[in-house]
Amino acid sequence: MAIMKATGVIGSIVALIALLIVLVKSLIAFVGFVTMAIKILIVVVFVALILGVGFLVFKGVADRRRKSD
Repeated sequence: MAIMKATGVIGSIVALIALLIVLVKSLIAFVGFVTMAIKILIVVVFVALILGVGFLVFKGVADRRRKSD
């Protein structure tokens, strides 16, 4: 009977350690996903900013041509 008690305690400790390892792995994966999403968002905002500046420059050039004509 003593062996079963020891095995139960050791088994529960091993199960808790396994659960903690799985939790840490999933947290690392989640942090990786969030950082990748932030990187993609930064790139999209940067491209939108460049396109917006290009549009404003093009609009300014077109307005200047219209005024000079």
